[in-house]
Amino acid sequence: MPGAESSVLEDFIRALRASDVPVSPAEAIDAHRALADVGFSDRTLVKDALAVTLAKSVEEVARLDVCFDIFFARREFTASGAEAAPTDDGDLEDMILAEDRAALANAMEAAAGAVGASDIQLSTQRGLFGRRLLDQMGLRGLEARIAALRDAEAADQRALAERLAAGRAELFVQANAFVDRQARLYAGETGRRLREQILAKQAFTAIAGEDVRAMEALVRRMARRLAQRYARRRHRAKVGKLDVRHTVRKSLTHDGVPFDIVWKQETIEKPQIVVVCDVSRSVAAAAQFLLLFLHSLKEVVQRLDAFAFSDRLVSVDDLLDDETVDDAITLILERVGFRPTDYGRALQDLFDQHGARLDRRTTVIILGDGRSNYAEPRLDLMRRLADQTRSVIWLNPEPETYWGQGDSKMDLYARFCRVAKTCNTLTGLERIIEDVLRTHLPR
Repeated sequence: MPGAESSVLEDFIRALRASDVPVSPAEAIDAHRALADVGFSDRTLVKDALAVTLAKSVEEVARLDVCFDIFFARREFTASGAEAAPTDDGDLEDMILAEDRAALANAMEAAAGAVGASDIQLSTQRGLFGRRLLDQMGLRGLEARIAALRDAEAADQRALAERLAAGRAELFVQANAFVDRQARLYAGETGRRLREQILAKQAFTAIAGEDVRAMEALVRRMARRLAQRYARRRHRAKVGKLDVRHTVRKSLTHDGVPFDIVWKQETIEKPQIVVVCDVSRSVAAAAQFLLLFLHSLKEVVQRLDAFAFSDRLVSVDDLLDDETVDDAITLILERVGFRPTDYGRALQDLFDQHGARLDRRTTVIILGDGRSNYAEPRLDLMRRLADQTRSVIWLNPEPETYWGQGDSKMDLYARFCRVAKTCNTLTGLERIIEDVLRTHLPR
């Protein structure tokens, strides 16, 4: 494939990767070979060849279609107007005066390559790259020429200055459109990832209303990643790790020939999780994201029993099973949310409703700030919970310096927990949930 076409394809592959379509080196080579055979003359054929070689799923085909249409659309300097004779001179002033839109478009693309417009990473860089693009095309010289003509005494020169000024204004418009297109191709996914990194480290209570949907999408994506990592129930029976000692012993009856292979048998069960969420006003936001995270992990959890409480504890399994996650969380908050908290009453309710199912295979995850409004904390029930289950993990949105202050009994509850940590960001939540899965389902 000629160098120019190869460079175009490499830029397109970069844009495709920025659109969250992974492209391996082998796939990129296949795309080069395919286009070397089909050429660039037939737009539909080019798109089909790229889809066949680069897209691996229906979702990736859809992203490729969008990326292709944006990348191979030259919308700059294509408005209808009088036909102009092409100019051989690359001078910006001559192209503007001749109204040679094709030459201006070619010059803009050449300038974009020279300044690396495809290296744009954030949408906030559009102004920077737009100015670099215009400077590369010769804007500074054009502005100096306009200023000199406006100072001239001759009317025809001042009229020429106005023609050039109008062309410059149009140039600004087209350059902005060009850079916007580059930002859509190369900066959109980068900006999304940066935004998600910020959201993942932001306190649950500080999530703005307009970011809730993005946060929910990020929670689902994180949960999906963990689910894919730990989805397989590992049953090593006739496959898995070789039992060398027993295999050698059996081979002795066959003159040392290992006719009978013995495999180590190990069954690793999926975890059984009971989650207890404080949905009072102080921690409702964190509870919302924890419930969403755990609900998205149901495929790798053998049993998930969810409870929510403020002044009393209720099971919310029916809501999580029958409603969409968004509706379920809304109904949960309506049912018991935003009320004064009583941890002692919640522990008593947990044993009354669910005590028979709490055993040594169960991991209990409690989300709450440990503030019980000076009610009886029922440490005896907390000790019983720790003794009866595999482990108790307490996630507290408050920093540890607040534990034990005022009506907080967190310092007392923490004695009975295998893990008691501050967890007020999505990154921290993912780390702790993965630790639970790793304990039951080692990779």
